[in-house]
Amino acid sequence: MTANVSPEMSPQPQSDDAYWSSLFEQEEALLPPEPKVDVPRGGASWAPINQRIDGRFRWADGAEEIHDPWLEAKEILDTDGTVTLPVTGFNKGGLLVHWRGLQGFVPASQLIDFPQFHLESERLQALRQWHGQELTLKIIELNQDLNRLILSERATLVEADEREQLFDRIEPGQIHRGTVTNLTNFGAFVDLGGVEGLIHISELSWSRVIHPSDILEPDQEVQVKVLNVDSDNGRVALSLKRLKENPWRTVDERFQPGQLVEGTISNVVSFGAFVMIEDELEGLIHISQLAEGTFLHPRNVVEKGQIVVARILKVDGDNKRLALSLRGLHSE
Repeated sequence: MTANVSPEMSPQPQSDDAYWSSLFEQEEALLPPEPKVDVPRGGASWAPINQRIDGRFRWADGAEEIHDPWLEAKEILDTDGTVTLPVTGFNKGGLLVHWRGLQGFVPASQLIDFPQFHLESERLQALRQWHGQELTLKIIELNQDLNRLILSERATLVEADEREQLFDRIEPGQIHRGTVTNLTNFGAFVDLGGVEGLIHISELSWSRVIHPSDILEPDQEVQVKVLNVDSDNGRVALSLKRLKENPWRTVDERFQPGQLVEGTISNVVSFGAFVMIEDELEGLIHISQLAEGTFLHPRNVVEKGQIVVARILKVDGDNKRLALSLRGLHSE
């Protein structure tokens, strides 16, 4: 892994809190509902009274004392300990486990050797195979107020001091090399050598991305730019597209209405066809501008991979819009 910083790759001015909230909005949606604490009660009156300093609860009838599981979990997190737990369930985001009455969540991205699937049904079927199996895990995120206990199988591969050293070396604006470990609908996870970062789908390319698998594949080595680091929660926000110049920044200077451009059909949808006219610069031919006459679907006119010559109708770099047309070109 290498780390270099260059002036042109300096961090983008932005609100860290607002950016982080937006970046992980889709990832958070994959978390299970807030779990309920179900501490064993053993027949006593269940309302706990004074919590002791050593992390024990004394129950109302004084007959029983047990450890506070949140304090135990915090101790395991602080000491970089591991727990071995059976998988009790799953959802589309990952696996569910239980520890000391707390429900924990293991994101699929934190599993070792989790296969890649584009169909949700295939993904769920794969996660179902883990049910009942035991996993050795580390706690990577703990929030009692949100009843959140996040664990990782991948984290067991890296010692705590090594992980801390890596976080100390990773800073916004740096360029690092890493390996793609998992692809999801909302982005790609990249192992930076013991610390895993996320390239949000919006940071993969300056052009439109339907799924991260259009750009990357598992085990691929990539160079990425660090956007943000949250060492407390073990999160690193990465970007692939910011290693390249934004083609939309100068599009108004390089293209004008009426100009003819050659490009490749990159996708065909119900409302038209997208055309890649430069690396990561895509224009749209609206269905009304595809051809004269009537047709059932844009696929009746063009197909993905086809090379076309189109006329520019409108250029709007600020809003990343490039309107194109095929109409009337064959008659000229």
